[in-house]
Amino acid sequence: MATSTADAATLSPDELRRYNRHLTLPEFGRAGQEKLKNASVLLVGAGGLGSPAAMYLAAAGVGRIGLVDFDQVEASNLQRQILYGTSDVGRPKLDAAAERLHDLNPHVEVDVHEVRLTSDNALDIIDGYDVVADGTDNFPTRYLVNDACVMTNTPNVYASIFRFEGQVSVFATEDGPCYRCLYEEPPPPGLVPSCAEGGVLGVLPGLVGTLQATEVIKLLTGIGEPLVGRLLMIDALAMNFRTLNIQKNPECPVCGAHPSVTELIDYEAFCGLPSATNGTESDDMAVPEISVQDLKKRRDAGDAPFVLDVRKPHEAEIANIGADRLIPLDELPERLAELEDQKEREVVVHCRSGGRSAKATALLRQHGFDAKNLAGGTLAWSEEIDDSVPTY
Repeated sequence: MATSTADAATLSPDELRRYNRHLTLPEFGRAGQEKLKNASVLLVGAGGLGSPAAMYLAAAGVGRIGLVDFDQVEASNLQRQILYGTSDVGRPKLDAAAERLHDLNPHVEVDVHEVRLTSDNALDIIDGYDVVADGTDNFPTRYLVNDACVMTNTPNVYASIFRFEGQVSVFATEDGPCYRCLYEEPPPPGLVPSCAEGGVLGVLPGLVGTLQATEVIKLLTGIGEPLVGRLLMIDALAMNFRTLNIQKNPECPVCGAHPSVTELIDYEAFCGLPSATNGTESDDMAVPEISVQDLKKRRDAGDAPFVLDVRKPHEAEIANIGADRLIPLDELPERLAELEDQKEREVVVHCRSGGRSAKATALLRQHGFDAKNLAGGTLAWSEEIDDSVPTY
């Protein structure tokens, strides 16, 4: 991990006064405060999540804070992005953010990276920091940050928000899982609305971003139990917090025992978006599909096919659409015998968004099953059939 250039051998008299409430904590004390002064954190995104995270990390005394963003402040940001005020509308976000953070704590060094994080610059930028806090709102950047953190051995404190719900975890530590261990493939383009399309409760990023900052501080100071191997799920309407255990996937293409992804890739193509190298999706995995609407009609008519869920068990705990059996994709080749009695029936295979289930459908058809892929998976089911099924 990187080492801050700040001189953190001692705390100045002003810092001793400023951080008095930290210094009086037996678990934290002067040693913890000096660790923060020595530390560096990169926040990817200075929006809804980055705003509270940056402010609390600056207030806490993190020695060097880097911000990656390239947007300007808009009036619609002010409902939740508390780094900015009305007078900042039209200014580059990083100019306004650096000014606010310096005013909050002049002892903190603020680096600004007014660029779009890409495969060309991510490793160089991330490798200069001890911890990354990922507050991005799009899948290509989220997977890019994950992979770059794994490749640079930089812990990734992940958070995401949508409407009234949020998630927080810690990825890319030495022994813990990475983001790809939890979400093997992104959802199809357009299936998950952005916060601009779906909306977000203004206070939610404050709640989730503060939790994200808490995890960063725990990692930097070595106190408490970070969310490594655990996914914290927040439902603000019910004010319900659930923690799900997640495991490192030994077959993960990035952090597994034998990674197949050893350099940063074209993440727009990976996420199914048009890019310079990818204008259309490959037909290599083309398999017969059934829509969630058709599956619902079949069930309502009493003509339900056998439904196979190929996600991980922890995913089935989050969202369940009534599958007849759960067999994770990586276990399916060795467990085909368990489905032998279904060869006379139509089998519908589903996962979260349709990628893994397409692979499973192809495998089943190779072994004589009348299998179809459920297009869009549980995300489409939640969007089109039953919005009480959680998305994740």
